[in-house]
Amino acid sequence: MAKKSVPIIDMQDLANVPEKIVKAFEEWGSFRLINHGVPIELMSEMKAVTRSLMDLPMEIKRKNYHPDSGKGYVPPNMASPYYEGLSLYDVASPLALLDFCSQIDASSHQREILEKYGLAVYDLAHLIGCKMMEGLGLGGEVFKEWVCQLKMNKYNFAPETVGLTGALIHTDPGFLTILQDDEIVRGLELVDEITGELVSIDPIPGAFVVNLGDVAKVWSNGRFCNVKHRVQCYEPKVRVSIALFVLAPKDVKVEAPPQLVDSDHPRRYIPLDFEDYRKLRSSTQSPIGGALQLFLAKSS
Repeated sequence: MAKKSVPIIDMQDLANVPEKIVKAFEEWGSFRLINHGVPIELMSEMKAVTRSLMDLPMEIKRKNYHPDSGKGYVPPNMASPYYEGLSLYDVASPLALLDFCSQIDASSHQREILEKYGLAVYDLAHLIGCKMMEGLGLGGEVFKEWVCQLKMNKYNFAPETVGLTGALIHTDPGFLTILQDDEIVRGLELVDEITGELVSIDPIPGAFVVNLGDVAKVWSNGRFCNVKHRVQCYEPKVRVSIALFVLAPKDVKVEAPPQLVDSDHPRRYIPLDFEDYRKLRSSTQSPIGGALQLFLAKSS
């Protein structure tokens, strides 16, 4: 029997990409993306910058501060003792980039790579959004002026951590995540929406993993999967990844477009304010999207 895995979508397969993206979002909430247009050299440079920044002393990394939890540096903690992450919130904002680089005293080269990579993956997110809209038979852009967050992740795996969990099973709170996985160190596992089994996602050099989060489930009127996933320690090697999170629109509540709501598919969720929802996820300890139940429409 062939090993089960998420779909692989070739962005150069122009005729079939929209339909394949929608199908993958419905069945998995995830896919691998190849031939995506982000230069391999830039991905390698970003990985090197991430490694160098994550190797900074703890007192410098802690300067990557944001008053809201999860928008700045995340140190190892009780729930994820082997994980830490730096965060550039609102990656498309030049001021946010300047602030981040000032916080950690990034070099001019590091800043250049952060800017180039952030914009390249930001543009890719918009392209994926346009193709998704096309596959749904809708027009226009979906992610225009949405807030995006760039996170640099490090898993400090060692011999004594083999078999343990680096990131507990969770869904992402936003709409879409573009993940540059570690091309050498495995560990990402997704939950099959149908069977509930964990499926290991082996690295493919030069590819991205695209995952959907809770906002996508609300926006699609329940049509898309908010994929559950985790990171396991398979081997005693440091694991590094980079994620762009497409979160939600600014100052506008998330709701399904009217084209996705009809008598056969009544509105499943009431409009959702993303920042309120993220805080509710935390306060109700709902890492796998359970807080969405609080936004179910009365007819659901």
